Amino acid sequence: MVRIDRRRALLGGTCLLAAGGVAPTGQAADELAVKIVNRSEPTACAEKDNVTIELVSPEVRRFTVEAIHPAYIGTLNVDRWLPDLSHCEQVVSTAPVYSFHPARKTIYETVEWQLIGYVFAKFWRPSLVPFRVGETVHEGFHVLQLWTRFQERAEEILVVYPGDGYWRARPLPPAHLRWTAYGTSFLVGPVETDGRPIVDIAAMAFDPESKTFSFDFVRGGKGTLRLARLDQERIELEIAFDRPVEDGRPFAALRSMYVTEHNADVARLAWRTRAGHFEEAPVMAFREGEGRELWAGRVVPSRHNTSAPDMVLRGFVR
Repeated sequence: MVRIDRRRALLGGTCLLAAGGVAPTGQAADELAVKIVNRSEPTACAEKDNVTIELVSPEVRRFTVEAIHPAYIGTLNVDRWLPDLSHCEQVVSTAPVYSFHPARKTIYETVEWQLIGYVFAKFWRPSLVPFRVGETVHEGFHVLQLWTRFQERAEEILVVYPGDGYWRARPLPPAHLRWTAYGTSFLVGPVETDGRPIVDIAAMAFDPESKTFSFDFVRGGKGTLRLARLDQERIELEIAFDRPVEDGRPFAALRSMYVTEHNADVARLAWRTRAGHFEEAPVMAFREGEGRELWAGRVVPSRHNTSAPDMVLRGFVR
């Protein structure tokens, strides 16, 4: 079954492959420590993205984003992924809603890979971002889904919403589960606030051979996201910018939800310090720090998106 996060569309987030493309990240000696800022706010509604973790550095041009199955994935017999609207009566989106002609299009397809674009009937931002594959330029889509064939079935592994710059990723499902949930979203590029955190993208493209998305930012500069590794443990994405993000803006951010430890897509943070060791804290207790690597995830199963992956951002280099 194809599942599209239509709530995100309206609320704007209130809710090993062949080598090529971006060069791999540097060795440990080249790693930069980046500023980590927590702008999360408490909520009782599990369908509101109340967790915002920003990463800031005036030097970073390359880094890696990983989505990794949670440590408890092998213990799961029952998964939970349906929306939980308890205590959401007072959560009202103030974002405008714009109308479009709904559409679905297969943009690229081989035996092993498929890229599908959707235009929603309604979305919270007014325009579609032009999207190119090869010499063909499409008017744009609200969401793009990248699928791969694994064990005789199609698996959706990566989605992006070009209109606000939100990405979600997940590894291939483990042997005992037929499907796993999406959870935490991430943004890469100059993060700004337009009602909520966004990355404003002017145009996007996809190179099928290297499995690389490229994007031009409205604020200037370019970036790429390349699928570097995919297996039943993790998906690894290599990010590169043509220049660092300036003006003190975050170059990346995580967006997620937390109500309680047992009702959260992310409940804890761990970061590798300049000294090389890890420190950790509950997500709502952490405020600000520096790290060469950031992990955001869960150590006990949640009633919300139980199988959703942990997120790791690492390998920050110039």
